Amino acid sequence: MTDKTNQRPADHASGDNVAALPTAYAPAEVEGELYERWVERGYFTADAKSDKPAYTIVIPPPNVTGALHLGHAFQHTLMDALTRRKRMQGFEVLWLPGMDHAGIATQNRVEQQLAESGLSRHDLGREAFVEKVWEWKENYGGQILGQMRRLGDGVDWSRERFTMDEGLSQAVQTIFKKLFDDGLIYRAERIINWCPRCLTALSDIEVEHEDEAGELVSIRYGDGEESIVVATTRAETMLGDTAVAVHPDDERYAHLVGRTIALPLTDRRIPVVADTHVDPEFGTGAVKVTPAHDPNDFAIGQRHGLPNLTVMDERGAITVHGPFLGLDRHDARAAVVGALREQGRIVEEKRPYMHAVGHCSRCHTIVEPRLSLQWWVNVAPLAEKAGDAVRDGRVQIHPKELEGRYFSWVDNMHDWCISRQLWWGHRIPVWYGPDGEVVCVGPDEQPPTGEGWHQDPDVLDTWFSSGLWPFSTLGWPEQTSDLAKFYPTDVLLTGHDIIFFWVARMMMFGLYAMDGQAPFHTIALTGLVRDQFGKKMSKSSGTAVDPLDWMDAYGADAVRFTLARGANPGADVPIGEDWVQGAGKFCNKIWNATRFALMNGATVEGPLPAPEELTAADRWILSRLNATIAEVDALYDDYQFAKLSDSLYHFAWDEVCDWYVELSKTALAKGGAQADAARRVLGEVLDLTLRLLHPVVPFVTETLWTTLTGAESLVVADWPVADPSRRDAAAEAEIATLRQVVTEVRRFRTDQGLSPNQKVPAVLELAGTVLVAHEDEIRSLARLSAPEDGFAATASLPVAGVTVSLDLSGTIDIPAERKRLQKDLAVAEKEKVQTAAKLGNEGFLAKAPEDVVVKIRARQAAAEADIERITAQLAALPQG
Repeated sequence: MTDKTNQRPADHASGDNVAALPTAYAPAEVEGELYERWVERGYFTADAKSDKPAYTIVIPPPNVTGALHLGHAFQHTLMDALTRRKRMQGFEVLWLPGMDHAGIATQNRVEQQLAESGLSRHDLGREAFVEKVWEWKENYGGQILGQMRRLGDGVDWSRERFTMDEGLSQAVQTIFKKLFDDGLIYRAERIINWCPRCLTALSDIEVEHEDEAGELVSIRYGDGEESIVVATTRAETMLGDTAVAVHPDDERYAHLVGRTIALPLTDRRIPVVADTHVDPEFGTGAVKVTPAHDPNDFAIGQRHGLPNLTVMDERGAITVHGPFLGLDRHDARAAVVGALREQGRIVEEKRPYMHAVGHCSRCHTIVEPRLSLQWWVNVAPLAEKAGDAVRDGRVQIHPKELEGRYFSWVDNMHDWCISRQLWWGHRIPVWYGPDGEVVCVGPDEQPPTGEGWHQDPDVLDTWFSSGLWPFSTLGWPEQTSDLAKFYPTDVLLTGHDIIFFWVARMMMFGLYAMDGQAPFHTIALTGLVRDQFGKKMSKSSGTAVDPLDWMDAYGADAVRFTLARGANPGADVPIGEDWVQGAGKFCNKIWNATRFALMNGATVEGPLPAPEELTAADRWILSRLNATIAEVDALYDDYQFAKLSDSLYHFAWDEVCDWYVELSKTALAKGGAQADAARRVLGEVLDLTLRLLHPVVPFVTETLWTTLTGAESLVVADWPVADPSRRDAAAEAEIATLRQVVTEVRRFRTDQGLSPNQKVPAVLELAGTVLVAHEDEIRSLARLSAPEDGFAATASLPVAGVTVSLDLSGTIDIPAERKRLQKDLAVAEKEKVQTAAKLGNEGFLAKAPEDVVVKIRARQAAAEADIERITAQLAALPQG
């Protein structure tokens, strides 16, 4: 099952250490100390010179401004489980940590701090402001790194990286230069998303669209036969209109195409153009064209040679001379509509009008489409290769059904705006000369000097540097031993929500920079953490949870196990505090089982006895253990964290703790060779069960396993390997029958209202069945005593070929019990009659809501089940 050499001292007696385990597990007393011990011993430090096969995961770098939230805890738990298992399987594991400099978010944080002192970044100047941000990063950034330790992340802290450290900055400059020289980076004036609050360009994926109640205003341009009606939600932009567009096949406007009409509130006339972009079935079939303030209009303008008239400044204030000059865009909207109304130009006003409005993902300000000179990546050739790598199987997306989402992005990607009007970030390595020269400078090149030369003031999009993360963190562009050993990485585990932000960027850059080698073999996509009702967690609704609060209350293992148990591939993860509390009880369950085993001399020393020397219960649990090992391995390889956690839960709780530990008590009580075998099997089962559980719940398993085995640490122990020779179908069938009999007797006892500890005299007819040797176990587990003189069977239970006859005369008042059951039966029968009457009434069924009918059917089914159950209980009672 596993090679345990060099894992235990030869003379270790596990039972001697039971005193080291308190009666209850207290996570707070062990977690911090254990984690620091793991780090100090170098368990998580990877060796690039090792001859072991490599297994690499780079952590999705959290923002330097961030704190651990449940989404982080969720993904980190799964990555930690993967790396801990691979380490136990003998791989040289590198799980590389680090942080993202988070350009906009970090700059905003420091600017807010300055504002409290009445200062702006411009008061400090660029160099001093950047120094201030570095100072903030050292003092306040990286809070999440300490929280990762609290969760138990087994990352290699010696290789921690930051997207603006010296090595990664060199990588950014190197790839920018390479892309520039290859003609894949260019500068152009295009429509971009602009945040008037952050005063920077945003990429499409940094804009969040939300439905808002606005207004749709229909405006008449021109007069008489030259008039045309257009509708807009942004009336203020009409000041920048340079055309009206109609479909070339729309006969309603054929007489106007090629002519000009008067633009209200201005002294300008604008042309009517024919363009296939226009939908003649939508609205009036005519659209206003504002090339400098709308991406679709910009495209129309390019096709028809229209001028680009910018009517707003970078803060969203109107720049057109006249009555609207200086007005904020929102105030201008009302003013423009008012002026049009006075002129009789308003044909219709719809309020409220629900439509999608883009917001800055950082500050939530409404984004303004704006014509701007920016730097761009020509993504077409890069995106094509990123798609091909998945299509030809070099990279697997898991679950496969999410491939479509990946392809929909990479196959339709627009050129990427990479420049940001910020001071914090990687400054664009381009210098401009006095005579229009443009020079891109690599990391080992000297920038041009002399009068009139200056560097581009913009910085790069944060996702540009994080797109290099899988190889820049390993030393690229230098050919380091880390890069040779650990690239490409094995798996990227991340949320499906950032396929566009991050995954596609890494695929494009990895394939481009690393000679066609994709940055990872597998993309394992997870869902998002939700509340227990499946809804998005939010502070405003009071459902947001700080995972540290749950760790304080129940321990890190409980939080980890709850998250892993909900992790179905690609699906969202509902989570509630009750579930975390339940996971805490699971940790206590295995704690108590291990304490029991140690108190009774369970051992891991020596070979397992041969099957013929073991009881059926021993052979059964070893068979189930090996089946579980095989199942868990297969589920890990398929990234089925929920299923593997559920399998481990039911094996550990149901089969080990609830059944085998209880069955072993009979063998331990008998003493001799059978007790010795039970002690060895108990030790084996707990040893390997704790190994299996360790990647998901590392703290409690480490504490129990080192106490049980006396070995160094589970972190570096061997992962169990299934032993097919220990599979025993006969023993599994035999114990399944035993469990069926005991369960039925327990159910009968509960139905009769007997106390769980109350013993009942019984005769067991086991002759000729597989349970003939199990009378002691059945009596112990079902709380049945031997019959004494005067025994009179008052109830008989036939189960699986076995008959259990019980004498209840001294345990319950039979006449009173019969009267109670008859009363319950009458209630159930009345309920059945009433529900049948309603369900048989066609008029009722025709009028009643579907949910009401469903509830009545459920009531009827429950009544029928109650009648069957109570009737059986009455039949089991003695007559007379």
